[in-house]
Amino acid sequence: MSLGIAIISLLLLAGKQIEEKFTRNVAGIDMVIGAKGSPLQLILSSIYQIDAPTGNISLAEANRLTRSPLVKSVIPLSMGDSYQGYRIVGTNQQYLDHFQAEFSEGKTFEKVMEIVLGAKVAQNLGLKIGDTFASQHGFDGEGHAHDEVKFKVVGILKNTNSVLDQIMTTPLESVWAVHEAGHHEEEEGKGANALKLLEEDDHHHDEAEHHEEEQEITSMLIKFRNPAMGMMMARSINQNSTLQTATPAIEINRLFALMGFGIDALKLIALVIIIVSGLSVFVSLYNSLKERKYEMALMLSMGASRTKLFILLLLEGLIISVIGFVIGIFLSRLGLWLMSENIEQNFHYDFNVLSLLIEEIWLFCGALLIGLLAAAIPSLGIYNINISKTLADE
Repeated sequence: MSLGIAIISLLLLAGKQIEEKFTRNVAGIDMVIGAKGSPLQLILSSIYQIDAPTGNISLAEANRLTRSPLVKSVIPLSMGDSYQGYRIVGTNQQYLDHFQAEFSEGKTFEKVMEIVLGAKVAQNLGLKIGDTFASQHGFDGEGHAHDEVKFKVVGILKNTNSVLDQIMTTPLESVWAVHEAGHHEEEEGKGANALKLLEEDDHHHDEAEHHEEEQEITSMLIKFRNPAMGMMMARSINQNSTLQTATPAIEINRLFALMGFGIDALKLIALVIIIVSGLSVFVSLYNSLKERKYEMALMLSMGASRTKLFILLLLEGLIISVIGFVIGIFLSRLGLWLMSENIEQNFHYDFNVLSLLIEEIWLFCGALLIGLLAAAIPSLGIYNINISKTLADE
């Protein structure tokens, strides 16, 4: 019974928390534009930061396609670097506003190479305001370090229970500057010139427009004024451009449908285990009643009522169910903690191990019911005990 309860509880907890995190991060995003490839990969990399991007796209082309009265907001993202395994995302202030970010200390990024840390990043890496570091190419923390230019920490966010907690955000221009400096690291002064070019665009509007034509981003997060009309725009982009669109709601529902089949199968197996455990309780109490028949007859001869003995046997079944439930819940929390450690290490997501779900209360009631039924049937044998014959046989 403990094993069955542990499996169902673990699946309920993991499924609920994954769903909450996925729903929290995707809220307010109607469409993602990126390079052609897997739509699900585009969603996972751009919204949840747990997969490799499908590639880069032209910023100028993406801007042209999103200059429409149907579009309410556009958030550009540029990815590809990290620091000790935590991703660095080039974006704008709208990205922080989208998640209603608040600062625990410092301020938002305003200049090139300024960076804002998520709560988990700052906590796990021990970085503080004013610290500087060089980013690394890729997401595994083992890529080439871009030592030519360094990021400066200017802000640390409060915990938002969103993807912001696990990443670092900086202006788009920072990502471009890092890679432009990296491409010309052997040429003296190129890194500094790249930064200078980006910081002087207020005086060189025409040059900036030309610069935009050459710049690339990873993806764009789109919110429509009317999501239904936005589907027509998505179809047009897929058919008439080198870019692709992905709808978060559709892709995530597809992902949960694929996951749901396996989860339902595991729940069914766990339910079978619980039923089998109920049968084992039945057999155990039935055999126990046969072995303790003399004791029962002796207690009856001394004045105990059959109903009282019947209730005592029912309580025995209930106690077994309660113990099984408690052990099962403990095992499920242990399993979730181990799962959380692995996910934290690989994806920087964490789970709340101590939360209790309403579904688990129903699971407890179900365990009590199985224990009660398993105990009730053999306990009815109390009413068939012949006191004098049982005592004489012994």
